[in-house]
Amino acid sequence: MEKLQLSNGFELPILGFGVYQIGDLDECRRGVASALDWDYRLIDTAAFYGNERAVGDALRESAIPREEVSLSSKVWIQQNGYEGTMQSFEKTLINLQTDYLDLYLIHMPYGDYQGSWRAMEDLYDQGRVRAIGVCNFLPDRLIDLILSSRIAPMVNQIELHPFTQQIALRKVMDEQGVAPMAWAPLAKGRRGIFDNPVLMRIGQRYGKTSAQIVLRWLTQQGICAIPKSAHEERIRENHNIADFSLDDDDMHDIRAMDTGGRLFLNVDTPEETTRLHGLSYTQ
Repeated sequence: MEKLQLSNGFELPILGFGVYQIGDLDECRRGVASALDWDYRLIDTAAFYGNERAVGDALRESAIPREEVSLSSKVWIQQNGYEGTMQSFEKTLINLQTDYLDLYLIHMPYGDYQGSWRAMEDLYDQGRVRAIGVCNFLPDRLIDLILSSRIAPMVNQIELHPFTQQIALRKVMDEQGVAPMAWAPLAKGRRGIFDNPVLMRIGQRYGKTSAQIVLRWLTQQGICAIPKSAHEERIRENHNIADFSLDDDDMHDIRAMDTGGRLFLNVDTPEETTRLHGLSYTQ
């Protein structure tokens, strides 16, 4: 599988496995184990998801060496600030049963995210994190963080799929050397994405599903994608995208699906974010 080289030279697998909303810990552990079996080498979780321990258990039970798997996690809103981030990081390491992270992210641009970023810079300097970044940062806050920091974010994990392509934000990120990482790359199945006539027509040409077409569309642009599934067949299917390439017409047709808006996330208020996520924070 291809790698995405970040601004500091660290290479991140361009296709990973996400565990958002896999709240059943046994199901999460089984899903991660299956993903590892099918050669996924990037696992993305977060303190907010409440399933870091299950991810750690799956990796510990696997025969795959820790250094061959990239682990990504995030600090949640209530822990933003220097000390809160440091404390949350230590709990994350305990839960994941590791002594370092490959990627550590600020989950939302709320509260004292500047303090959180100073903590991440220190963790990076100490070699306890191989890359640092943010999630859901729009251009104004992203530029503000870059201008006020020693180290610029290497990643911005954002909602990104054919209906929400975030063109303006990605242009700013590209100019600043911030790599995109797509959450909800399959739009969580919304708007009939799996039966979309454009994607199905393209898929018929290559003998691929709509999901595989979307994931190839993302990774072919150098965008890291972290699809989630609790079903082994779909986990396998989502990974099977390296044996074909989309042509310019395909890419153009999928670009034309953009609605110019977001489907899931209002990043204006933490209250709205929490409501939309439908989860309460536990760690």
